[in-house]
Amino acid sequence: MSVKNKKSVVIEEYNEEWPKAFHIIESILSKKLNDLALRIEHVGSTSVPRLAAKPIIDVDVVIESMEHLPEVIKKLDELGYVHEGDLGIKNREAFARKDGYVPYSNEGMVKQEHHLYVCNRESEELKRHILFREILRKYPLLVTEYTNVKNQLSHTFRNNRTAYTEGKTEFITRIMNEYKDSL
Repeated sequence: MSVKNKKSVVIEEYNEEWPKAFHIIESILSKKLNDLALRIEHVGSTSVPRLAAKPIIDVDVVIESMEHLPEVIKKLDELGYVHEGDLGIKNREAFARKDGYVPYSNEGMVKQEHHLYVCNRESEELKRHILFREILRKYPLLVTEYTNVKNQLSHTFRNNRTAYTEGKTEFITRIMNEYKDSL
């Protein structure tokens, strides 16, 4: 079992600091990656107002093509990220942080815990992240329903992140199928 799965699942009420934390990370990444990044997306639960979440920011850096990946890996390494590979998801590369100060900046501040991914424009995982975020932003009642699902799962699977994540899949799949044509 990996270290990630040993950490207990803690869900917090929505925090207005999450978008601010994303913007700090985004600003540092944008300066370093410059034209290599088409855009940098705040995805996952912390990107949806009023949605309870694990206090971990999900960041998708979008690049034109995986041909640019070696250069992106080099620049992210300079910011303190370690390339972990695609972890089994095509066109989405994962990056771990060397320490709490990553991405490194002149301020030397500890940054919000986050997961960083680099995706090309055609990445299905990127498209899913954006679609689910936009559905939840458009339909506040779904935010309430998803918060309830997450709270229930986090109590049931407090010490099993894998089971918690698998438990969310049914809700996510249902919502994506029901609402994908509504945007």
